[in-house]
Amino acid sequence: MAEPATTAPLTAVGHERDALLATKLHLPRPRPGLVARPRLLARLNEGVGQELVLVCTPAGFGKTTLLAEWVRAGQRPVAWLSLDEADNDPARFWRHVAAALEPVRPGVAERVTALLGSPPASFEGPVTALVNELAELSDDVVLVLDDYHLIQAPAVHVSVEFLLQHLPPSLRLVLASRADPPLSLAGLRGRGQLAELRQTDLRFTPQEAGELLGATVGAELPEVAVAALGNRTEGWAAGLQLAALSLQGRSDIGEFVEGFSGSHRYVLDYLTEEVLDRQPPQLRTFLLESSVLERLCSPLCEAVTGRNDSQQLLEQVERANLFLVPLDDVRGWWRYHHLFADLLRGRLQQQWPERVPELHRAAADWCERHGLVDDAIRHARAAGDLPWAARLVEQHFEAVLGRREDATLRRWLELLPAEVVRSRPRLCLLQAFWALIGSRVEAVERLLDDAERAFSYAGEEPYQPAVGRAASLVANIRAAIARLRAGAAHLRGDAEQTITLARRALAELDEGEWMLESVTRWQLVGAEWLRGRPAEAERGFLSALASLAAWRTTGQLTLVAWGYDHLGHAQRARGHLGAALATYQEALEAVAGDPGQPVMPAAVREAEQVPLSGAVVGLLNPSPAVRARLELANGQVKAAARWVQQRGFAVQDEPGYPRERDYLVLARVLLAQHAPERALELLEPWTALAASQGRTESTIELLALQALAHADRGDEPAALTTLAEALVLGAPEGYLRVFVDEGLPMAALFRRLLGGRHPEWQAAVDAVPRDYLARLAVAFEQAGAPVFPAAKRGAVLVPGLVEALSARELEVLALLATGKSNRAIAEDLVVTLDTVKRHVTNLFNKLGVANRVQAVARARELGLLS
Repeated sequence: MAEPATTAPLTAVGHERDALLATKLHLPRPRPGLVARPRLLARLNEGVGQELVLVCTPAGFGKTTLLAEWVRAGQRPVAWLSLDEADNDPARFWRHVAAALEPVRPGVAERVTALLGSPPASFEGPVTALVNELAELSDDVVLVLDDYHLIQAPAVHVSVEFLLQHLPPSLRLVLASRADPPLSLAGLRGRGQLAELRQTDLRFTPQEAGELLGATVGAELPEVAVAALGNRTEGWAAGLQLAALSLQGRSDIGEFVEGFSGSHRYVLDYLTEEVLDRQPPQLRTFLLESSVLERLCSPLCEAVTGRNDSQQLLEQVERANLFLVPLDDVRGWWRYHHLFADLLRGRLQQQWPERVPELHRAAADWCERHGLVDDAIRHARAAGDLPWAARLVEQHFEAVLGRREDATLRRWLELLPAEVVRSRPRLCLLQAFWALIGSRVEAVERLLDDAERAFSYAGEEPYQPAVGRAASLVANIRAAIARLRAGAAHLRGDAEQTITLARRALAELDEGEWMLESVTRWQLVGAEWLRGRPAEAERGFLSALASLAAWRTTGQLTLVAWGYDHLGHAQRARGHLGAALATYQEALEAVAGDPGQPVMPAAVREAEQVPLSGAVVGLLNPSPAVRARLELANGQVKAAARWVQQRGFAVQDEPGYPRERDYLVLARVLLAQHAPERALELLEPWTALAASQGRTESTIELLALQALAHADRGDEPAALTTLAEALVLGAPEGYLRVFVDEGLPMAALFRRLLGGRHPEWQAAVDAVPRDYLARLAVAFEQAGAPVFPAAKRGAVLVPGLVEALSARELEVLALLATGKSNRAIAEDLVVTLDTVKRHVTNLFNKLGVANRVQAVARARELGLLS
């Protein structure tokens, strides 16, 4: 069996997520006095055949101990993850799950983590990647998520539900929780795919209670006492263990047993008093003072308590079985049982309330010095030192934001009163940066106003960000404010304001602030794209590609994706599909970190879940326009028209590239409403603008729509001439979807273009490569909008042919290749000689040849003959 890897004591580390992650992945070590429970192990072995095993009981019933015993006794590879409240961050949750699965599927952690580098609308992509990775395993794997009740974030529950719905055959999920998780338990139960162990199952039987009490007390107890304790604790493991500890060294067992009764809480309070009061004073003090810590190691305990014998005391507490849970095999890290920790903290607050802030302050200092940022912020806040907590958030905000742990950032900010946040300019800036990434334009502007007010009042303060000043986007407050305002203007599609503000930011920069400078310069180039100058934008982006590598090195994958996206947009605008495809492929490799692994594409449904501001220009937020276009494709013309009306778009509006995508929807609505004159009135100035700016992709699409409008108004020469013009532009890069996605009307127009010869448009058609026309015909066929009549739909069309060869024509061609005469072919096919002559004439026309020899040679060239 493959157990989770052990770890050495972690006392001097870089970052908190690395410092204690190993202990979260570690199988809990057996505690003294462990009682084997074969009946429950058998239940688990039977239940793991289902998709989900749920071990759900209140605190203190031994869920973790049971599962750890079961894992050690089994033969399956197991991935173990002990959850804590910080795992309510979905990005962090799945990063830790992937880390737990790394030993059984090497490389999975890196590949899944790469998908968490940009802000996902949902976590279906990373979970799907995880499922695909595990589907390739030949052995079954069990993933144990302990303390799942600590997860309260809906986003985590939704993503775990998604995992359950797509669970690969090689994976089984085990959850240990104090309450039923908000998952589809009823559905799993109904399908027989849920195994459950509840409170009644985990109660200690009289025999098990006797074994537990005897192992802890060190002597055999009278059956009547065992029965009484079992009854009064109702088989509750925590109560039995505390009772056993209280019985050590007692001679008045019967009197003790009679001394308590009632609820679990009463029993727990009573027995804890008994246990604590019987410990030596120094050990009791150590227990109370160290209870402020979520996890314990000897250097941390010494920093908090001021003692120099913490390691010995921790080992003494463990030997005494005082609810200390070891987190590794080398006695480096422990934690108190949650129930026991709560009681210790309550006693500490009652007995020495004045000591509590001091203890937290000492813990915060040690955690800060050792890179345990999350714990340092929590302890500083608990100590009442809000400026210290705020400074820690400021220092580490960018590093955590780079990992897209948004929930962690939100939790940190919620620890601070709103007035504290608004009084610190960098906290306002960091929130504005966060809002900009999420495209919440109004929030960006409001937070930047707060930052300016706070800066005018507080002025400059010493600042040493964890990412380093050179890599920080908020170290220089004045430059950061201008840059973020430029970013907001960019999202609104205001190119001129973007340029003005970006230049202001550059003027405020100090030497060495390369990250802020590189982002600002990229913003300047992006403004050229917004202005409809894609050639200038592409040149500027290409000259600044080195900055993308630097951003990736610092972990700013969101910026990397943003940069490649803008470059790809500029290349597409110029009509350079090949270059754009290469850019997007490079972007996927840069963000995923492994060119051999696929990255889940975004879907419209997921894109719409991103809470984008209404101020974001359509060019940068395509999902509303795409949704409206899908409605049109599905015949929902009224819904699309209503969307256009709500946006206030009008035919007479001044053309502007940032809004082009939205106005193309308006054009399609007008076409669907059979208003071709109004559609042409809209399309003609937009086409002129696109052509003048060298935006080939837009020009192709606008010409295609104009062709449909001309066709709808009955002007076939104008329709076919315009379509031919669009085809000439589309041929060099092989544009297909821009035509095919227009459906049956475009297929019919394309068929008329190929089917007739007319001086007005024939010259344009002749300029289009025949293999491109053939590929377009195939694409229409595959999209369910055939160019050829139904009788010819089963024919063969290959690149190089404008029209398909029918099955009969292929038969004639094969017989021609054998040298047979027309009469012999007629006899073989049992048709008239005139029919054969007609087929031969059609073959010559379609193949573009003049005689039999040329026909056979051309057919072999096209692969129609062997």
